[in-house]
Amino acid sequence: MDLKTLEAAMHAFVEAKGWYRPDSPHPQTLKNLAISLVLEAGEVLEHFQWTEAAPPSEALAGELADVLLYLLQLASLSGIDLGQAVLDKLEVNHGREWDK
Repeated sequence: MDLKTLEAAMHAFVEAKGWYRPDSPHPQTLKNLAISLVLEAGEVLEHFQWTEAAPPSEALAGELADVLLYLLQLASLSGIDLGQAVLDKLEVNHGREWDK
């Protein structure tokens, strides 16, 4: 599945919940989305806290999906083509020298 399809599904979900309305109790501002993204990333990290064992795939998948949804929404509302941003960043990184 491509990013644009995921992005459209994410916007449809958020719209259906009414979270884009001005009177929403969950305003979808860039700041709020950035905070939510970091909070969800922290929930990914919780699965690795205090253990070296791999977390259950289903639990980890759910948390990773939350991170991706907030990332897609933040990028979309910022006018960023996330797919192109990834390709651009890979090109920059490809030319970088990394410490050994």
